Amino acid sequence: MRRLLVVAPHPDDEAIAAWALIRHMTARGRHIDVIVVSDGGASHPESRNWPRPRLIAERRRETRRAMRRLGICPDRICFLGLPDGALSDDKKKLRSQLGRAILNKPAPQLIIGPMPDDAHADHRAVAATLAALPRRGERLAGYRVWPEGAGRTLSGLVVPLSPDEIGMKRAAVRRYRTQAGLITDADAGFAMTHRHLNAFARPAERFAWVR
Repeated sequence: MRRLLVVAPHPDDEAIAAWALIRHMTARGRHIDVIVVSDGGASHPESRNWPRPRLIAERRRETRRAMRRLGICPDRICFLGLPDGALSDDKKKLRSQLGRAILNKPAPQLIIGPMPDDAHADHRAVAATLAALPRRGERLAGYRVWPEGAGRTLSGLVVPLSPDEIGMKRAAVRRYRTQAGLITDADAGFAMTHRHLNAFARPAERFAWVR
């Protein structure tokens, strides 16, 4: 496998789902592209210090920094900027923009995206869209992010992590600081807990073959 496309519903899903897979492939000189579908702007809706435009810009920077550490240049990352939390509201737009973004990338041999039964509605919307797009000979594999730890039962493609890599992945996920406790003035805001981190950095990343 020489070309991989990682599709992330939100900025950080690319690392939570596939940090080790990306690391192993870049170490072997493989070509990897990343598409981030939503703008990530709904994680802290009540924050005054982090209004939506500032939050969106910072979440993009977090993805670029995390991917750069893995050897992926910014020009390999495409941000569609669709509204976080509302990807299922305009399925035609989601299909059009995601399909166009995929066609604009070098034809991958493998696409990984969320599983259709992920607990997050945005993830399910992206999964349904990927499954409905015309095929170009690539394979499609799915990952689960929510509920946290649900992906441990998937079988198909398994990427083991060494003990050192588990610690490295945990640190990488924590560097998405907007999601790891940096924003403190939003009562309804999301913040990763130790439970989340333990679930996101397991001894293996697991993907199920969708097609």
